[in-house]
Amino acid sequence: MNYKKLFAMQKELDHHIETKHQLQNENLFDRKVLALLVELGELANETRCFKFWSLKPLSARETILEEFVDGVHFILSLGLECAFEQESDFIGHTNGKQSLNEQFLFVFEKINQFRNSKEIKDFKELVHAYLHLGDLLGFTAEDIENAYIDKNEVNYERQQQGY
Repeated sequence: MNYKKLFAMQKELDHHIETKHQLQNENLFDRKVLALLVELGELANETRCFKFWSLKPLSARETILEEFVDGVHFILSLGLECAFEQESDFIGHTNGKQSLNEQFLFVFEKINQFRNSKEIKDFKELVHAYLHLGDLLGFTAEDIENAYIDKNEVNYERQQQGY
């Protein structure tokens, strides 16, 4: 994935939103962390991986991918909050889990770890963990980048419509 491109796109979207809503002077870090946690929960809900009591099947692949890239938006936005946008090396090992359920819990942990430290090392671990979740969901880097670009456009449209 072209992380510099994605960071640049996210920076423009964040600037647009923060200007439109007059948030330029607010610290949005914790609100973005909470938004990421909510998006991760919504993603888990669409996969239904934890719903041992239900026979209903998981959502369509496109729906799951769209929820996944919602998380990418907030991860990139958090990286921008910490001035990590020049980073482009997010390929590496992860202590990823083998099941979706375990990996979701692992990503939740990595989000909290990064929230507390705001360090590049923990940010990279969060990115690795989230991308491993994408691997477990069957998404390629190309799938994720294309879906991110599409959703970024939708997010601009929503801002124009008073979302």
